[in-house]
Amino acid sequence: MKIAIIGNGISGITAARWIRKLSDHEIIVISGESDYFYSRTALMYIYMGHMGLKETQPYEKGFWKKNRIGLKRAWVKDVDFKNKKLHLIPAAKLTDHDFLPAELPYDKLIIATGSDSNKFGWPGQDLEGVRGLYSLQDLQYMDNYSKDLNRAVIVGGGLIGIEMAEMFHSRNIPVTFLVREKSYWSNVLPDEESAMINRCIKNNHIDLRLGTELKEIVDNGSGKAVAVITNKGEKIDCGFVGLTAGVHPNIGFLKESDLETGRGIKVNEFLETNIPDVYAIGDCAEQQHPKTGRRGVEAIWYTGRMMGETVAYNICGKKVEYNPGIWFNSAKFFDIEYQVYGNVPAKIPEYMTSIYWEHPDGDKSIRINFDNRNNSILGFNLMGIRYRHEVCEKWLKEKTDMETVLKDLGQANFDPEFYDQYEKHLLAAYNKIAGKNIQLKKRRGLSQVIAFLKR
Repeated sequence: MKIAIIGNGISGITAARWIRKLSDHEIIVISGESDYFYSRTALMYIYMGHMGLKETQPYEKGFWKKNRIGLKRAWVKDVDFKNKKLHLIPAAKLTDHDFLPAELPYDKLIIATGSDSNKFGWPGQDLEGVRGLYSLQDLQYMDNYSKDLNRAVIVGGGLIGIEMAEMFHSRNIPVTFLVREKSYWSNVLPDEESAMINRCIKNNHIDLRLGTELKEIVDNGSGKAVAVITNKGEKIDCGFVGLTAGVHPNIGFLKESDLETGRGIKVNEFLETNIPDVYAIGDCAEQQHPKTGRRGVEAIWYTGRMMGETVAYNICGKKVEYNPGIWFNSAKFFDIEYQVYGNVPAKIPEYMTSIYWEHPDGDKSIRINFDNRNNSILGFNLMGIRYRHEVCEKWLKEKTDMETVLKDLGQANFDPEFYDQYEKHLLAAYNKIAGKNIQLKKRRGLSQVIAFLKR
């Protein structure tokens, strides 16, 4: 059986690796972006000079031949689902006169085409010097425009936007950051954490404009961006505009096909589409019936990896439902690390109580949410402090009592041994609210933590 995989990101490559572990099927991965799989989350570190492209590639070049995973550098023009064929465009640029599309037959197809940057019809959004940040091509474009750049304007207050701000800042390029909300990422972060990141951005000398939207990108008369105009009528001169107002599933080439799509490619719990022998995974897939508390489309690294493994089992005859488990995510805001486990909404509902502690320096915090109806733990939000994923997940899965968690909170802390520990401050905040005198247990060693997880 011949299995074709469109996309060589974390989803597509995880699927290829697991199919190989489970079978001897022929596998071919098609991507026009790059020859080899690389860590997309490391794009910023390539720009900043911390890593080269080779260091972002987890596997040596010989890995693919050794594991009999074929790689084809091409773009998929369209899919003939009826006859099970892909029509390909070579990744190298050819003139219309030279181009003849190649055909690639398949028996089963996995679509793992990821995301693309959002555009919302802004005048000038297709000018030179305007780009999002998702692919290697985007990174190269950004790098090309960075030489002698007078200023960059970044539009959109998400994770990619703050990454781009840090990238330009690392080369001493002035940055103006337009965020339409009244506070950074306030649709995701609770007020206190959002305010902390506002301060962090400003402390790094980024010109943060809250409550400000892009109205127009100004053309210099030759098709190149030279300024933006905001919804407040202000003109900001710049040589590059970063469009980072979110992403959407990269499925434009499939919209006119018989494949059922909404925001993404609609899939069932086995990651099957409405067309037999066709599956979709990763950022481009949309769950028709997502698990409680989860979204239909989740453009997250770990969910893409989990989908890749799940689809491999299903293709190889071992029926497995996709289950993303407990929600978690992590990121970095300049020097502040961020982790979230479980349910930590931006606005706390009535049934939920949130215990929050923030360091006097304003760059570290711990938040724990629990259900005030039964005292069961619901979520953890951490800024500048690291907790063990496995420990938090165990507590959340078992719906552990909040006070039990607080007593043993030290074992979750993943910071090095001689770092300051702050769990006692959070416990004091809880005791003050609850009128109790709960004491923190002594922090456990690694062997004790492992024993705890095996219980």
